[in-house]
Amino acid sequence: EVRLVASGGGTVQPGASLRLSCGISGYTMKASCMAWFRQASGSEREGVAAIYSASSRSFYADSVKGRYTISLDKVENIMYLQMNSLTPEDTAMYYCAADCAYDGRWHRSDLVGYWGQGTQVTVSS
Repeated sequence: EVRLVASGGGTVQPGASLRLSCGISGYTMKASCMAWFRQASGSEREGVAAIYSASSRSFYADSVKGRYTISLDKVENIMYLQMNSLTPEDTAMYYCAADCAYDGRWHRSDLVGYWGQGTQVTVSS
């Protein structure tokens, strides 16, 4: 059984940093697309960042480029999302995902194979 468990969310002030973690079991990251998505209240789920595990090539939404960093620990089977310079617009439920799509379609939530349960990030003064 594939299981993804996201953690690390919380409430922070604008400008702060957070690091999200996603513990993965029952799934090998040897050659796969791994990603983070987020969903703000009243909005659709959107792709935030993705990484190809074999090449470590990463991709980011324009709204987070330069502020977020996605990474993998293939030994511990954990995926991370380092988030810096957070703004209120980053407030959302964040979901980790495994088996996202290749060929420029990593941001497509409808093509994701496995989802974690989500961790809430709230940025507020």
